[in-house]
Amino acid sequence: MPVDRQARNIEWKVSDETGATTNWEAATVAVLMDIRREIQTLNRLLACPNFQAIPGRLKRISQNTARPKKKRAR
Repeated sequence: MPVDRQARNIEWKVSDETGATTNWEAATVAVLMDIRREIQTLNRLLACPNFQAIPGRLKRISQNTARPKKKRAR
């Protein structure tokens, strides 16, 4: 079973109570992994058919609720 090294949602501090400093390389990797996870979530949401159908539905609503054009008198 793989070890979880992602250290999600941690407030990175320069040193802890004992005075030991944080490994900044590990902090950088963890932050990049958090960003990657968020981007993957956004990609999943943006690929959703319901999300992609929103512009078409808004256009249809706009067309159905628009006032009819006035007919020209000849």
